[in-house]
Amino acid sequence: MRPYVLLTPGPLTTTDSVKQTMMADWCTWDEDYNVHIVEEIRKELVALATPDTDEYTSILMQGSGTYCVEAVIGSAIKPGDKLLILSNGAYGDRMGNIAEYHGIDYDMLAFDETEQVSAEYVDDYLAHNAEITHVAVVHCETTTGILNPLERLAHIVKMYGKKFIVDAMSSFGGIPLDVHKLGIDFLISSANKCIQGVPGFGFIIARRSELMRCKGVSKSLSLDIYDQWETMEKGHGKWRFTSPTHVVRAFKQAMQELKEEGGIEARHRRYCQNHDVLVQGMRSLGFRTLLPDEVQSPVITSFLYPHDGFDFKSFYAQLKERGFVIYPGKISQADTFRIGNIGDVHPADFTRLIDAIKDCRY
Repeated sequence: MRPYVLLTPGPLTTTDSVKQTMMADWCTWDEDYNVHIVEEIRKELVALATPDTDEYTSILMQGSGTYCVEAVIGSAIKPGDKLLILSNGAYGDRMGNIAEYHGIDYDMLAFDETEQVSAEYVDDYLAHNAEITHVAVVHCETTTGILNPLERLAHIVKMYGKKFIVDAMSSFGGIPLDVHKLGIDFLISSANKCIQGVPGFGFIIARRSELMRCKGVSKSLSLDIYDQWETMEKGHGKWRFTSPTHVVRAFKQAMQELKEEGGIEARHRRYCQNHDVLVQGMRSLGFRTLLPDEVQSPVITSFLYPHDGFDFKSFYAQLKERGFVIYPGKISQADTFRIGNIGDVHPADFTRLIDAIKDCRY
């Protein structure tokens, strides 16, 4: 069932058992689907996000993770509010594009792609710009693989009494965090990331009090998170529009497998082991990482081209022939490629990858 191993940040390599659950069809109106699958997923997501579950709820939405990011920004930022976006990569910049499309008043603090978002800069900015009501950041920026200092940023945002929106697309389920402890108001992620499901829907974990403030705000029908939540609440898991049933069932299986692995902490350890084997092996072959180790996430790792004239397309094709698919680079300041460490992949897979690279001509 696996033509190759996906070493990407999502879609990623899934287990055969996750794939197998999609072989059955489900009725969107059936109680077995809505109550016993959708509602259980919603409750389990909140429990993964915090032990203090009473203050939070979850919303599932059709589409990719970006749909959910746009849904939150378009539903949570009201006329008269002002958003501060903290960006050090393509996905932070995308929040700015979303704000532009929606006509939302926003400022952006932009940092270098190889530099963490600076908590000190954010502190200074909020001290001098009282009109900011909401702050948004990407936790793990997969443009490079950099991990932003979420705990420090959360402390500053809450110190100034702002609402906090976190794009945890590539970190939730694979890097431990507690939305209640951090004071996060909206956390956004996707089915096809660290929980190791397949693409088709995303989800939002929202503070209930802030979600209530979203009623009537969105100018989009399909991206209204309050309406989506209200329908799911009243309908016991019913979606407003056609549910991606096969994908949802696969996600339920993936969540069960996360639990069986030992939860987020155990998965985080495996991803860190994957990253360590990868980096040690690549450095032994002469490759250099783009980021310093202290800001590198265990999610995806960027490597510099090893020499002038390096042909990534040829390198990619050679690895694909050997059973591995990697990712091109996404930054402008250096020639890079990326290798993902998440999904149903293990340290032994990265040992095999290093052996495959040894056989490549580059």
